Amino acid sequence: MRSSLLAGLCVLLVSGAAHAAVPEAGVVKLDSGRIRGQTQAEVTTFSGIRYARPPVGPLRWKEPVRAEPWAGVADATKPGEQCTQAEAGKQVGAEDCLFVNVTVPAKRTGKRLPVMVWLHGGGYTTGNGHAYDARRLAAKGGVMVVTVNYRLGAFGYLGLPGLAGSGTFGLADQLEALRWTKRNAAAFGGDPGNVTLFGESAGGMSTCALLTSPAARGLAHRAIIQSGSCMLEWVSGTYVPIPGMPSFTPYTSLKANQANGLEAAKKLGCPRGEELECLRAKPAAALMPVNESFSSNLAYGTPLLPREPAEALRQGRFMRIPVLSGGTKDEGNGFVAGAERAGLRVTAENYPQLMKGAFGAHAGAATKKYPLSAYRSPALAWATVAGDRAWACPTLWADRAMAEHTRVYAYEFADEKAPNLGGVPAGFPPGAQHAGELPYLFDLGGQPWDLTAEQWRLADRMVAAWTSFARTGRPGGWPAFSGSRAVSLKPAGQGGIGPVDLDRTHRCGFWSGTIGR
Repeated sequence: MRSSLLAGLCVLLVSGAAHAAVPEAGVVKLDSGRIRGQTQAEVTTFSGIRYARPPVGPLRWKEPVRAEPWAGVADATKPGEQCTQAEAGKQVGAEDCLFVNVTVPAKRTGKRLPVMVWLHGGGYTTGNGHAYDARRLAAKGGVMVVTVNYRLGAFGYLGLPGLAGSGTFGLADQLEALRWTKRNAAAFGGDPGNVTLFGESAGGMSTCALLTSPAARGLAHRAIIQSGSCMLEWVSGTYVPIPGMPSFTPYTSLKANQANGLEAAKKLGCPRGEELECLRAKPAAALMPVNESFSSNLAYGTPLLPREPAEALRQGRFMRIPVLSGGTKDEGNGFVAGAERAGLRVTAENYPQLMKGAFGAHAGAATKKYPLSAYRSPALAWATVAGDRAWACPTLWADRAMAEHTRVYAYEFADEKAPNLGGVPAGFPPGAQHAGELPYLFDLGGQPWDLTAEQWRLADRMVAAWTSFARTGRPGGWPAFSGSRAVSLKPAGQGGIGPVDLDRTHRCGFWSGTIGR
């Protein structure tokens, strides 16, 4: 339930003086061989580029291995397979899935392009890079965009005692994609010395985690974290409204990750002490019954993530690069609405139980802060609690921690009439729900969304801000983050782009003393 809700919401669907070689007729030469892309209108795209060998057979649950060279010119006009995952209850994709897609402006000035590397969301269990058509970022912003596939679920985050790389295979894929980008950006006209890593939801959590990874040093020069702060914490019931549901964060300890792996192997009938051999011998389909149990199983206490990422931020142990960080104003709406649709309703009767289960002795104070009388429904009240406590305030706290050591820019996407990506049912206001900003940056599924003229103007300004940040480390004329002030992103008819006090909007002063433990 946990990963399927997150996945459903997340995936539906010029810098420097040096001159770079401009590819001729859509053909570029990479370190592994030549590829041919295609030009459509304002952009040239190269799809389905292999950045690592297929992680199959003996390479299943091994760190990615650099792609082998090929002869001739490889076709790069179609996306590669997405990584193995479940879609509407059915297995889709393939283990041979480690591909990237590159989008660049069709016409270039000869100056090297800032590079933006995108990590998709989907609860660590679903999604793919090619669903995010980056033509507007590339054409309007004058950047090179790389979208990445990485291993998901059990294939990306399995851990077992004695298994090198436990809990971090998906993260290792992302690092390999960054190394591939560093080696090959110049072939597309990109600047390997100006790479912005960005992602949303699980992709944002991965981006934030990589800020704390020693292995990522020198591979990224800026970061954009969208709804994926290292400090996110879903206190009991604030993800799915079930009283007593265990609290969790985007990351897990290596010990817990390996225990989860042993439990999964047991469920699949693997003999004790022979788990790895048994699991490697199974076809992908046989692993699907346990695949979603590896949501939020990215492991720390590992070579790639020595420290729990939230603690690393608190200690200042992260890359000192400029960061653009934020989320959506109503992060909780889509999750609570999705739970309601699944029969997990929030009522006036169980609202006190949810408060008690989440906040214990602080439940009464929390109820006074969020009285049912102030909301259209108990579900909307709980969605507001969840959005504030689990998402908005931890993001603010992380921004403060990072701002002690580097330049941070904070935003909040707040278009209350944004596209209803999560399919929130009628009667429940979707608001600026989780992932609501994505159609303003990408053409999801290759198609632009049906935005109003005002929303398209907002989209253009967001594209300008994101790409300006990639180019210069500053999102246009935005002020650097300080205290609790962020930039609110909404159409002119709703007040336009302007300042917002996140502390006041999301009651973070209250939550900083009421941590729900």
